[in-house]
Amino acid sequence: MKNNTEIIEILRTLLTHLGVAVTDIVEEQDERTQSLRFVITTPDSAILIGEHGARLLALNHLVKRMVERDGAPTSFFVDVNDYQKKRIEEIRTKAHILAERARYFKSSVEMDPMSSYERMIVHAEFTSVPDIVTESAGYGRERYVVIKYTDKKELPSA
Repeated sequence: MKNNTEIIEILRTLLTHLGVAVTDIVEEQDERTQSLRFVITTPDSAILIGEHGARLLALNHLVKRMVERDGAPTSFFVDVNDYQKKRIEEIRTKAHILAERARYFKSSVEMDPMSSYERMIVHAEFTSVPDIVTESAGYGRERYVVIKYTDKKELPSA
């Protein structure tokens, strides 16, 4: 993988060609997911984020393909004015509310369709929760997460 300085340069070059004003680009480590984020600070955030984050997803895809040209896998994402960070917190909060609903009604609850990264966030959120199981369902852009209550109790440790 290219080093982080090279990724920041790729971002700066791409954004300059797009005519987007950039105040700053910084790298951050997400504590919960241990993923690397490159946060772009810009007054032109609407241009880069788009409706429901569609352009931001496209920007992420494009930058990752540019970085992967040398064949190395990538493990980072691009954020604009902390849009993704806020969105991820919203998804986590909603997932926990829906998990409580699944527990209360002892049933399954479906979330709205979301990207593969967002689904991964939900799955990771419940990996160590014994009475909640998550699975993805649907196809293409309509894939979503099902949060299921299960009667399994945590086994006592020996």
